[in-house]
Amino acid sequence: MTRTLIQGGLVITAGEELSADVLVDGERVAAVAASGTEVTETWARGADRIIDATGLYVIPGGVDAHTHMEMPFGGTFASDTFETGTRAAAWGGTTTIVDFAIQTVGHALREGLDAWHAKSEGRCAIDYGFHMILSDVDEHSLKEMDALVDEGVSSFKLFMAYPGVFYSDDGQILRAMQRASGNGGLIMMHAENGIAIDVLVEQALAEGRTDPRYHGEVRKALLESEATHRAIQLARVAGAPLYVVHVSAEQAVQEITGARDLGLPVFAETCPQYLFLSTDNLAEPDFEGAKYVCSTPLRPVEHQAALWRGLRTNDLQVVSTDHCPFCFTGQKELGRGDFSKIPNGMPGVEHRMDLLHQAVVDGHISRRRWIEIACATPARMFGLYPRKGTIAPGADADIVVYDPEARQTLSAETHHMNVDYSAYEGKRITGRVRTVLSRGHVVVDGDAYLGRTGHGRYLPRATCQYL
Repeated sequence: MTRTLIQGGLVITAGEELSADVLVDGERVAAVAASGTEVTETWARGADRIIDATGLYVIPGGVDAHTHMEMPFGGTFASDTFETGTRAAAWGGTTTIVDFAIQTVGHALREGLDAWHAKSEGRCAIDYGFHMILSDVDEHSLKEMDALVDEGVSSFKLFMAYPGVFYSDDGQILRAMQRASGNGGLIMMHAENGIAIDVLVEQALAEGRTDPRYHGEVRKALLESEATHRAIQLARVAGAPLYVVHVSAEQAVQEITGARDLGLPVFAETCPQYLFLSTDNLAEPDFEGAKYVCSTPLRPVEHQAALWRGLRTNDLQVVSTDHCPFCFTGQKELGRGDFSKIPNGMPGVEHRMDLLHQAVVDGHISRRRWIEIACATPARMFGLYPRKGTIAPGADADIVVYDPEARQTLSAETHHMNVDYSAYEGKRITGRVRTVLSRGHVVVDGDAYLGRTGHGRYLPRATCQYL
């Protein structure tokens, strides 16, 4: 077993900041102690490897609880495989992802889960788990939910959007929530009124409004907030907790805040694209706006203030990426002349930790809040804490040595995601990953990738730790 000492850094967790050394024994954190003490000097003498973190941050590896590797959508597939996507995540300081296995209508949950295990097994660079997308709520799939919770797939996503693909009606949603209230599962909700949106899509196309910017105009903020309100009320009726994914609109934040003010077990995430991009990007000329088509859509820049405020007040608890990349050439281009045919999704798994550090630099959040929303809370929310999301004795040694002063420019030329554009092309940010450990193994060191395909392990999860 290799003993690694990370020496002289500022250790930052969700709960504290301290100048400390971290001793890693094999794949776990063995101890944390103040730097320069007799005990840490003893550690140094017995270490097989010493990583000098002087002047740097030592933080937990990121936990991205919302990714879609190899996801089928719109007649194509997300361009990142589990191999390429998890490698890119590691480059960006994320050491755990929770992806989504998909139930096909007419088929069992188990069949969908097995298919995602087959895609991912032996291919991941970092550790990973699965949520389950419920596309067909019936008596059989409801019973299967119980078995999946027992074996570590403890969260289930439903869609109020995409009629004919993933859509569930209110009755199906209620029944799934009732089941989750009994088995400890957490319902994750894509909250948009898909029935109304489809009417607006049809009308826009009939009127010749076909450019990418109309994707944002028809998926109105009011239809996100209406669906969010409805999901909250259905969860109240069912006596179930609710986690709202990819919140983008100020009005939806208000619905979530109101529910939490009542003491309801309602949780929510937002994503970097909603914090840093806007409808200005969707309106870029020459079909460039297609690069930014995702659902929920980007909003006018004024909505960003409400999202940042929600993150500071803990009405929004998590920042995930909803990483679902499609290449501009050959994939996003499927929607030329019809925005409704543009595959919905954006790349982001590599840049989440850096962008949120930029939010620290910009004064939106504190350093500890950065770690809370990117590492600790997603781990707790989805039953992985304290194995993931913190630096403490007994935790997996998923550790990032981070240079808070380094400057970088985000670009498709330098990122490692398997996609031909960057949503943040040319954006200059402060802060950069220097060294990444996954379960004690150095997988990134400076400009060198030292990881390997198949290092990542599947993670059975406990139930939500906020309930």
